[in-house]
Amino acid sequence: MAAADQNRHDSAVRPRSYQDESYQHGFLGAVSDLQKAGVLQDVVLEVEGRRFPCHRLVLSAASPYFRAMFTSGMAESRQKTVVLQDLDADMFCEILSYIYSGTLHVSLDKVQPLYQAADLLQLDYVRDTCSSYMAMNVERSTCVDLYKFADVFSIDSVRNQCLQCICRHFSKIVSSEEFCSLSVNQLTEIISHDELDVKEETAVWEAVVRWVQHCKKDRLRHLPSILPHIRFNLLTPYNMVAILDHPLVKKNPGRSAIRNVVKETSNLKKRVGMDTLEMAVLFNETGIYSKEILFTNPREGKYISCSYTQDFRLLPWTVTVTSDNSIYILGYISELKSLDHQLFVLEYSHTGNVWERASIPPVQWPDDRVGYLVEVDRILYCLLVERSGSNYTPTSVEMSSCSLHTKQWQECSPLHVQADQEVNVVFRPLVVPCGSHLYFLRNAELHRYDPIQDRWHKLTPLRLKLDRELEVCSAISMGTEIFCTDTEFTKTMVYDTESDCWQVLPGWPNSEDLAPNNEPKLFVLDNQLHVWVEPYRISTDDAEGKLIFVYDRSAGAWKDLEVTVPLHVYAACQTMCPVARMYLPCLNAHGISEDM
Repeated sequence: MAAADQNRHDSAVRPRSYQDESYQHGFLGAVSDLQKAGVLQDVVLEVEGRRFPCHRLVLSAASPYFRAMFTSGMAESRQKTVVLQDLDADMFCEILSYIYSGTLHVSLDKVQPLYQAADLLQLDYVRDTCSSYMAMNVERSTCVDLYKFADVFSIDSVRNQCLQCICRHFSKIVSSEEFCSLSVNQLTEIISHDELDVKEETAVWEAVVRWVQHCKKDRLRHLPSILPHIRFNLLTPYNMVAILDHPLVKKNPGRSAIRNVVKETSNLKKRVGMDTLEMAVLFNETGIYSKEILFTNPREGKYISCSYTQDFRLLPWTVTVTSDNSIYILGYISELKSLDHQLFVLEYSHTGNVWERASIPPVQWPDDRVGYLVEVDRILYCLLVERSGSNYTPTSVEMSSCSLHTKQWQECSPLHVQADQEVNVVFRPLVVPCGSHLYFLRNAELHRYDPIQDRWHKLTPLRLKLDRELEVCSAISMGTEIFCTDTEFTKTMVYDTESDCWQVLPGWPNSEDLAPNNEPKLFVLDNQLHVWVEPYRISTDDAEGKLIFVYDRSAGAWKDLEVTVPLHVYAACQTMCPVARMYLPCLNAHGISEDM
């Protein structure tokens, strides 16, 4: 036989393996059908009095727990009915559904007992899925409960994330009932953390007092072991004396030991929250996608620039700072734009000074839309406004909401607005959160969105006649009022959300000092209204950056702070400038500081 013919023959008779891709799915479906039909079942499992007929083979294949039970000569291997202890009947029903279908249904109300059942039955996939689900749902309202559960079952990933959340929201969590349910070891672990977000160490002492008094008879004895975790070196002498004179200390049998702890000096460092400062967030405006951010408090003369090397491309105009000081922004992952116009929600980690992908589904973002990302009452809203080239001529505004608890987007009622008669509408419409509502503002229109009713309401518009060149370009809320100004900072308009009326305040009287169409940006820093403005320049070397004015409400006038933001390439890229409370040690560790 010729060599070529021999090769063809060998190829034809060589053994091959074939895989039926539909077999696995079909087999599992057939097993599920047998279970539903009650066919060939050879064992009954009894949980809390409820009976579950099953197949030993299927149970053994799915779970090492059942495999050991039915194959190792245990008494259960010969019994037709096996009683299972320490299981919840409803959760076991969910477990059986998974074993016979491969589908697992998890929700916040049942994730803990489901994990507990999976842990007992040695179902790794169910256990890992429940752990991931708990980690996705660590929030202020759930972190203490999940922390206690994760502590008992040693789920380190969930436990550490819960600890971070508790430290971050410590001042609010200590007032909850869940905080008082902590064990003494859990309490001491929390108050020992460097990342505790407290302004003063007295807040830690007050938290301990609340915890002890919740069950004083049983907990008072723990006070001597708790107090060493309070950083007395950070307290004033007055506060130390106040603690020693507190009734809990005076009446404590171990008072002498407590006095020794209080008097001992220590070199424990400050908590993270003690080194925080409200700072405006500015982006490098040299490109549409920013990776350099300037955090600044011009009143304190502090400027910290940070460059981020992660595979994220941030869209500066979509940044929002939430009521609990979280910072969210939309962006692209890596250098790729999604073919279906998806943008990802990124969350800023204060302690790591990094941007991380939030556990929130991507946002659909068509090319012909300009968008806003804002928050009201722990709900993110993404508003998409029509755009034509560089102009904004909206007739409708699409909106979706995402609860930071459920982390799922859902459509909201759209807003239908009048088509603008002017062709060259260059400046964006303004979207401002205020109280429990959202406000959509243009020169001749004002609308309010009610989240409870999912409805838009038309309100009294700004009736001030402005030239098209003086388009309202910046707005921000402070208290129950919304402040806005025009492109040349000639006027400040104030809307009272409670009385639905407008008031006109002065702008900067020396407008000739400002660049034309400079697009000022309003922001609130230290509970005072500020504005960035562009100075007039004869040449590019005439000014280092933007000027800053603060509004004196009592005098009814703007005052020049006589400071400028360094490096004029930075800008507030929204209709308002976002402000967040930043953790200075974390910023300084990764950024370039320019104290002035």
